Amino acid sequence: MLQGIDVSNWQGSVDWSAHARAGVAFAFAKATEGGDYVDRFFARNWEGMRANWIVCGAYHFARPKGDPVEGARNFLRTITLAGGLRRGDLVAIDLETTDGLRPEQVARHARRWCHYVERHGGLRPLVYTYQSFARSGACAGLGEYPLWIASPDQPGGDPMVPGPWTEWTIHQYSNRPVDRNVFDGTRQALTRLGFHKR
Repeated sequence: MLQGIDVSNWQGSVDWSAHARAGVAFAFAKATEGGDYVDRFFARNWEGMRANWIVCGAYHFARPKGDPVEGARNFLRTITLAGGLRRGDLVAIDLETTDGLRPEQVARHARRWCHYVERHGGLRPLVYTYQSFARSGACAGLGEYPLWIASPDQPGGDPMVPGPWTEWTIHQYSNRPVDRNVFDGTRQALTRLGFHKR
């Protein structure tokens, strides 16, 4: 299985060469949140992953009370300003807060965000979420997108899969000392899920 990590501004400055030497093959860095927030370390992280031959991933922290199209535009614009998407790069929506909305409203927000990114970014996002959030109905209609499941209480590579999914793609199995993930496949299989120029 390929080993990966995910980071945000909470990790501060990340030593990507050290992670690459330690066997990290892929990574996700937080890019945006809602319609206007940009993670101040994203551009540095994007460049650091790229420079160390780590499969690059970017994620957007969804704020369901906001406009999903604004959020998607903010996300794609932020990636462009950091150097843009290249072949095999991955994107994801981080779905873990309702902002006080009903599950069906959260799911509708996420679907609209994903559709916009697919249409204008040219790739299919992964959906990052956790068991109880998915089971609440907040991920309804997202089963067509690859699942990145947070399940730190399960052994790496053996998570429980909540509906609407029937299989997992990436498993976040640990949060210490950094969020750790696995992908059950080759680097080539992983990058096939990513960006490819039309």
